[in-house]
Amino acid sequence: MNLVECAPAEVMSPRPGAPGRVVTVAVTIAMTAMTALAFWGHSDAHGTTTVLLLDLVVGTAACALMPVLLRRPVTGVLALTVLAALSPVATPTATFGASYVARWRRFPVAVAVAAAGVAAHAIQGVSRPQGGLSFGWWVFVVVVAYAGLIGWGALGQARHSLIVSLRERAHRAEAEQGRRVAEARVAERAQIAREMHDVLAHRLSLVATYAGALEYRPDASPEKLSRAAGVVRAGVHQALDELRAVISLLRDDDQGTAADGRPQPVLADLPRLVGESLDAGMRVRLDDRTADPEALPTTTGRTAYRVVQEGLTNARKHAPGVPVEVTLDGRPGAELVIDLRNPLPDEPSAAPLIPGSGTGLIGLTERVRLAGGRLDHEITSGEFRLRASLPWPA
Repeated sequence: MNLVECAPAEVMSPRPGAPGRVVTVAVTIAMTAMTALAFWGHSDAHGTTTVLLLDLVVGTAACALMPVLLRRPVTGVLALTVLAALSPVATPTATFGASYVARWRRFPVAVAVAAAGVAAHAIQGVSRPQGGLSFGWWVFVVVVAYAGLIGWGALGQARHSLIVSLRERAHRAEAEQGRRVAEARVAERAQIAREMHDVLAHRLSLVATYAGALEYRPDASPEKLSRAAGVVRAGVHQALDELRAVISLLRDDDQGTAADGRPQPVLADLPRLVGESLDAGMRVRLDDRTADPEALPTTTGRTAYRVVQEGLTNARKHAPGVPVEVTLDGRPGAELVIDLRNPLPDEPSAAPLIPGSGTGLIGLTERVRLAGGRLDHEITSGEFRLRASLPWPA
């Protein structure tokens, strides 16, 4: 058994192929040595020329069958079992063959081989009685020996199968982990894209509005031109700061702070957002009917802020100059409802102020859905309407 367990990895499989040459030579040499010892021991007990010649032929044949046993275990062990019935010199190779079959073949096959081995040694006990041991005890010893060989082989096979199973599970777990990492990377990239769209589109649309005023009103007073230029400069700096913070913001989203320690916008920051739009020349009316806005969870408040931000950005890009009405309503234990409305422009412009990717509402819908809410948008009765509902736990 030890010789088999020390075989190379290519032999260690539930149904081994041809073992390597080194393994075959090593096993053959070891079994030849054991056969020689058995021949030496029995030559002293049975010194007749006929018996010695028979033992020599059987021992030589048993050693020659070892390569066959390693490649075709069942065929080899049956041939060795026949030789064991003729001479006890073949007993070491026959018992080794039985343990080898038990190690690499199904249990019923191993039991059948063991039964044949017991029968062969029973015949051997009749033709070549063991001195000082009755036939009954001889058969008992043979049965116990074969039972031990079969049990040991079955135990080794079970251990090997467990190791193979654990290795397969480890490989599957590694592949699954790789797949999860890839999916997490894709999800993070999508989240970064949505966050950049929400933040930068709003900021840059404000900058473009003031830049347009500088371009089309060169006759404005120096104070107004200076103020507009200052807003453009400040807006660009804010956009750059938010661009640097957006990736770290996504990593620290649960803490609600960016990399520089600034709190992320929530529902309470809507007046500031509306104020920025009013400064840019938009006509925005905010109607906040929420009860106890401080009780709104941070994640829900941030999502609500992004909904209003996206709605104002779309109105600024696609319907400049039209009034926008923002209504908030909700209470703990119910829902937070956000409703944005703006009339359609009388003469739609050929191109928006800032070209968009066309995916803003798609990303916003996904954001609201992940927060457990619902987002709808439609054009009805001459106005564009954006409506979101978010859960508000009690």
